Amino acid sequence: LVGFHLSPVLWRKLPGARSAGRVQSVALRLVCEREDEIERFRSQEYWTVDADFLTPRRDRFTARLTHLDGKKLDRLAIASEAQAGAAVAAIEAASFACAGVDRKQARRHPAPPFTTSTLQQEASRKLRMSADRTMRTAQHLYEGIDIGGETVGLISYMRTDSTALSGEAIGGCRRLIERDYGSSYLPASPRRYRTKAKNAQEAHEAIRPTDLFRRPGDVEGRLTVEQAKLYELIWKRTVASQMESAILDQVAADIASANRMTRLRATGSTIRFDGFLKLYREGRDDPSDRDPERPGGMADDENRLLPEIREGETVDRTAVRPAQHFTQPPPRYTEASLVKRLEELGIGRPSTYASILKVLQERNYVRLEKRRFHPEDRGRVVTSFLTNFFGRYVEYGFTASLEEQLDIVSDGRTDWKKLLREFWTAFSAAIADAMELDRARVIEALDEALGPHFFPVREDGAEPRACPACSNGRLGLKIGRNGGFIGCSNYPECRFTRPLAVVDGSVRDAAANGDRQLGADPASGAAIELKTGPYGPYVQRAGSAGTEKPERSSLPRGLDPDSVDLKIALKLLSLPRAIATHPDNGKPITAALGRYGPYVQNDGVYANLDSWEELFEIGANRAVSLLAEARQKRKGGEQRTLGEHPQKKQPVTAGAGRYGPYVKVGRTFASLPKGATVETVTLEEAVALLAPKLAKTGARKPAAGKKATAKKTPAKKASSANG
Repeated sequence: LVGFHLSPVLWRKLPGARSAGRVQSVALRLVCEREDEIERFRSQEYWTVDADFLTPRRDRFTARLTHLDGKKLDRLAIASEAQAGAAVAAIEAASFACAGVDRKQARRHPAPPFTTSTLQQEASRKLRMSADRTMRTAQHLYEGIDIGGETVGLISYMRTDSTALSGEAIGGCRRLIERDYGSSYLPASPRRYRTKAKNAQEAHEAIRPTDLFRRPGDVEGRLTVEQAKLYELIWKRTVASQMESAILDQVAADIASANRMTRLRATGSTIRFDGFLKLYREGRDDPSDRDPERPGGMADDENRLLPEIREGETVDRTAVRPAQHFTQPPPRYTEASLVKRLEELGIGRPSTYASILKVLQERNYVRLEKRRFHPEDRGRVVTSFLTNFFGRYVEYGFTASLEEQLDIVSDGRTDWKKLLREFWTAFSAAIADAMELDRARVIEALDEALGPHFFPVREDGAEPRACPACSNGRLGLKIGRNGGFIGCSNYPECRFTRPLAVVDGSVRDAAANGDRQLGADPASGAAIELKTGPYGPYVQRAGSAGTEKPERSSLPRGLDPDSVDLKIALKLLSLPRAIATHPDNGKPITAALGRYGPYVQNDGVYANLDSWEELFEIGANRAVSLLAEARQKRKGGEQRTLGEHPQKKQPVTAGAGRYGPYVKVGRTFASLPKGATVETVTLEEAVALLAPKLAKTGARKPAAGKKATAKKTPAKKASSANG
């Protein structure tokens, strides 16, 4: 209802805009607002100081400075190299002893079984699978595979908000845990989970294997690589959810100078009992290999031992290391973190998240680059329009409240007509008002809202909106037939325009992007250049003495021309890249860049890649998995050549069509009998199946030809037509 009536408003007022929707537009707003935060962010410098010490038993450990001159340091307290130097000097001038040791035990509990949204999040983190691909793969597992002559579903229904397991599933988990891992890994009583998500619909239990004793290794050979990985993820998460908690020993030691004015802290942790961690560890949205907030830059204290140290013992300092850091902006959303945020806000349904994220990309509202969502300028313009003129309908609270009301309707606790009437009265009025909006007012509102984005403050202090083509023109947002662009206020006297394009917070003027020499090819010595053509920027390797046609490669979508250097250009010019030989058909698998983006191909089958970087990273296993999925999606399937027909002397092929498997010679088809497959049918069987069809075709009499009748052509008309 929302999208159906709101989309035409966009088409009328914002040429180039494609669609809007109740959940789609809110998800887009989240991505755009996160980008606004990143653009407003100003990085701050700060320093940490770590010191290495030796215990009396000559065991080494690292501690971080926490107090200086008797004052506790916050994260940004040491703001410059000079201050860091003063802190280093204070540590080097003092002698230290252990001022206290704090020991405690912590328990870490397993995560609940998967819901639709948590499955999408974890598959994104651990398997690098998009939400859409996760749901399609889960659908195959739910529909099942052939085991012992019958189709067996491997997982329960994959569209659910529930974290609860049936009594049968819990019993199976507990028997398996005790059998395979021992009674120490089995809690005294079953774990019961409650769904925390807002507006949860719990008609189905959590996503789990249909048979817990069907281990991943038992079905791996019957599944594609991605199906096997997803099944293993679901199996491990389900079993781990019923295992004992992990127990960790955590130790913290305070190291202080003699006058207690300078203090450092060392921390460590060891796993006393691994519990569910023996089987499964939950992924992170934004993992970091090195964390500047921990001594030594360790990412996790989980298995970092702290040697035995006793209160009052003197420790010897061996080294002091200052380290510079800069605060980081909030991270862009991944598919996992965006799904998580939508669920936290109570917006949308798990079953729709995958399709919503896919639509945002297909509409060119966002792009997925290095697995992070970046808003396109079109998406920002649409979000700004909706926020200014339909603010209520893209508010997080309103959309979540509407979800709650829809749940009440589905439960039969209120009249759906009453809810629809209340919503439609206000919404239809807003639509009517928007249709009457003057184009100039729309442009003025968008120009003001998006000004900081398209015209960021310049470092030299110059006016960011000054027109470079005339002396007194002011640049602003304009809306044309094909969408938005930047133009001069002095139009038509000044016809300066440029596309909407912002890269890393700085406006990129298309006119300023001239050709660039990137260097020489190390192998041939040929010049490598970046050029701009009528279809966009590209790189080329110059031909020798002008006799050879230069090799060229267009820049893939999402690659900023300003960031292209010799190394990137040589990579692009090396395409297509040979990955491996396909294990099934022995033909090469290649990665290449096409007009629709990066892809892998083998024997006429193509599969798209998420980003251009994958062209140079993808290995054989993932490529085979993607191609297998692409083959399954091909309409009609692949044709298999069986040989030459003994009478017709034409190739006989077998394939799968909309009405089932068949064999074919020329234009004659014959269906395969029950039990026969495209993979197993032989040439002899095909010839026998085709024989009756060919006999019928040969017995048909040719249609009697119609007697030609002469038509009189009026001489006058013929004459005028020719003359």
